Amino acid sequence: MQWILGFTAIALLISGLVGQAFEMRKIRLAQDELASANIFLNKKNFKWYAIIGAGMILWYVSERS
Repeated sequence: MQWILGFTAIALLISGLVGQAFEMRKIRLAQDELASANIFLNKKNFKWYAIIGAGMILWYVSERS
């Protein structure tokens, strides 16, 4: 059962990081500024932060149990 949690955590982390990268690319191309500090606080990024956070929590749980 623990290896299922581990694989799920890795899948969530990878999909979250790749999805956030594509989302940030779309945001950056939509804005005219190249180096905006507000790009990380865009509302579209929060779902990816949640997926990455869930992956990190699952990974911690699978390692500790």
